[in-house]
Amino acid sequence: MAQNSASPGRFVGHEYPQVIPEPDEIRAGGRSPWAALSPDERQGLRLDLVLERLHEAKRTFAEQPMPERPMEMTRVHDDVAREVTRTSAVLVALFEEEGETRVVLTRRSQSLRHHRGEIAFPGGRSDDGETPVQTALREANEEVGIPSSLVTPVGWLSPIVTFASGSAIWPVVGTLGESPTLMVDPVEVDRAFSVALRDLLDDDAFLEERWRRAQPRPGVDGDGFFPIYFYRVPGDVIWGATARILTELLCAVAQVKWPDLERVWG
Repeated sequence: MAQNSASPGRFVGHEYPQVIPEPDEIRAGGRSPWAALSPDERQGLRLDLVLERLHEAKRTFAEQPMPERPMEMTRVHDDVAREVTRTSAVLVALFEEEGETRVVLTRRSQSLRHHRGEIAFPGGRSDDGETPVQTALREANEEVGIPSSLVTPVGWLSPIVTFASGSAIWPVVGTLGESPTLMVDPVEVDRAFSVALRDLLDDDAFLEERWRRAQPRPGVDGDGFFPIYFYRVPGDVIWGATARILTELLCAVAQVKWPDLERVWG
């Protein structure tokens, strides 16, 4: 294994239960995309404001349909090159509390086969014939007890591929009229909670690293590195696919450039 050129000292002093796998080489990443925003510009994010900014970013169903395929399909290169055969959807459930928009998250069960113990949106694999919206609503109901009748699907974030499992994920944005009562399915979920977008936009909540693996994969820069995003939340850390999806959401809400939009996935 190559010598890491930057220590992954993530959120020093912040304890969390996950064991994050290390790549062959790590470099320090850049600042958050919203680093130039003032503290006042990162708060007061009411739900109606968030929806307005998603509309301006063309991420609502009224403005533009959800893409039919992720930017990085058709092949993933991580360990062994293979076709993407699994499709799934997640619900990015937003609601307002005390003038701030919050998003629902889960900690996946340690007994699951893939992504055990990671922070994720409610979601899972699509059944035959299901649309992403149908999958996201069904899975949110099954995993954390949010009735589909209480969710208003309003938009989407870019579908992505998870390179570890070769699964394509369609993120569906939905709104709730009030703070939900979350009841977890212990087979799939260890914990369900929510976090304010304001807190995720805080300077101390975000970290970027640049990773490189020996096996090539889409989206790398000229030196073979790709960005990995991390978010500090109470008692845990968000990374991987969930952090990628959150970064696009937060860039739209903060009205700043989304870095992954210009990555080359060929």
